[in-house]
Amino acid sequence: MTDKRKLGILGGLGPMASVIFYKMITEHTKASCDQDHLDVIVLSGASTPDRTEFITGKCNVSPLPKMIEGIELLENAGAEIISVPCNTAHFFYDELNKASRVPVLNIVELTAGYIKRIGAKRVGLLATDGTIQSGSYKRECDRLGMECIVPDEYNQKIIMDIIYNKIKNNNDTDPTDFFEVAKSLHERNCDCLLIGCTELSLIPLDNAPSELRFVDSLEVLAKVSIEECGCEPIGFDNLML
Repeated sequence: MTDKRKLGILGGLGPMASVIFYKMITEHTKASCDQDHLDVIVLSGASTPDRTEFITGKCNVSPLPKMIEGIELLENAGAEIISVPCNTAHFFYDELNKASRVPVLNIVELTAGYIKRIGAKRVGLLATDGTIQSGSYKRECDRLGMECIVPDEYNQKIIMDIIYNKIKNNNDTDPTDFFEVAKSLHERNCDCLLIGCTELSLIPLDNAPSELRFVDSLEVLAKVSIEECGCEPIGFDNLML
């Protein structure tokens, strides 16, 4: 194909989520040879200051300058469209998009739009404190006529422990606690459970309780990235396409 666009990934936010995202892009692109795949430029800006720490006021070092620097590096390397596999980073989306000469996909808008299309009304958000405090998903759900429900304080601490003390520390993650938090949202009449942190996408859903209906924001971003770059996505079995 000659009309494919080169994908830039602004990664490292965190690093393992970027690995999984690139893996998704590769595994879910319809291809019969190397040349059928996308050209992808990956920047793992792991030294970017923590997004949640800044949003919640625990540090005063903004990650925005480092992310803008990353956008510029990707553009200069030839990226024609950019994906940012980090929900919390989308607190800065308007500034990033304004600074970019090429389109920057918005994981929040894309995921909320997908959830709206599958008919969900009440969305349970599983995400970092930063994403929750930023209100990005709540605003988008409100705009689309959906409710956005977040875990109570006890369960949110469990989610943050999973993200920061398990996944970011490369420790084994037992999905049991994650499923318990998800069930607590389901019991509050959430008809869709949004995995709104790309590091939570590392948790296998194979043994999830059957009553839980998950939508993974990283999968949504991967599917749209493949489409927007001119290839055909395949095998997104967890997405109700």
